[in-house]
Amino acid sequence: MDFNFSVFSFLLLFLTGLVAGFVDSIAGGGGLISLPVLLSLGIPPQIALGTNKLQSSCGTLAAAATFIRKGTVDLNQCRHGIVFTFMGAVLGAWTIQQIDAGFIRHIIPVMLLFVFFYTLFSKDLGAGSGRAKMDKTLFFTLFGLGLGFYDGFFGPGTGSFWTGSLLIFMGMDMTRAAGTTRIMNFTSNAVALSVFIIGGNVLYSAGLCMAAGQVIGARAGSGLAIKKGASFIRPVFLTMVFLTIVRLMYVNYV
Repeated sequence: MDFNFSVFSFLLLFLTGLVAGFVDSIAGGGGLISLPVLLSLGIPPQIALGTNKLQSSCGTLAAAATFIRKGTVDLNQCRHGIVFTFMGAVLGAWTIQQIDAGFIRHIIPVMLLFVFFYTLFSKDLGAGSGRAKMDKTLFFTLFGLGLGFYDGFFGPGTGSFWTGSLLIFMGMDMTRAAGTTRIMNFTSNAVALSVFIIGGNVLYSAGLCMAAGQVIGARAGSGLAIKKGASFIRPVFLTMVFLTIVRLMYVNYV
């Protein structure tokens, strides 16, 4: 299928990637911005999803690199999580091709509501480093496999689940949780992107145009998140979790 985009369309794609990358690098949920724009340009859903994974993978990589370079996150301490997230994403991407994902759509909004209200009413959550409630190796094994599987299988809200889990179970501050989330997001995004590429469901002209904006937006957003800290990240995080819940409820029940 051929797509002859106008100069205006490419400008729209670039600006969309810029905004999505900025928001996603801080709190996740950039897909709420980028995917509707891809669909509005007449790109079929499966190709839009694959193209979205291409541009978002570039954004999460740029954001993760910024957090690592600034010393907010130590990549060596994330190795266990990266391995198990990769394994979970591969399994999830394979599973989604075997069965219908419809049933999980009804569970996810409820789980996100828990993350939303727990974060909303835990005023000090993420304000500073707290005591971990789980062993780090056990945490990254269980959540790497679980959230990696979920991202490969379905996807929406993965970043919110990672950030919420790191805050609640590992006692991380908001900035470090955001940085660790970007690393895990990139891992599972790369796996999902590989599946879409193999299936021929990536529109490179649109994806790379958005990716250019994503990289710029992600670098700016992650830098601002590091500079401003929890007071800046928390309201953006809560807003994107809420919007993700609304989107999923609308898709499921309207």
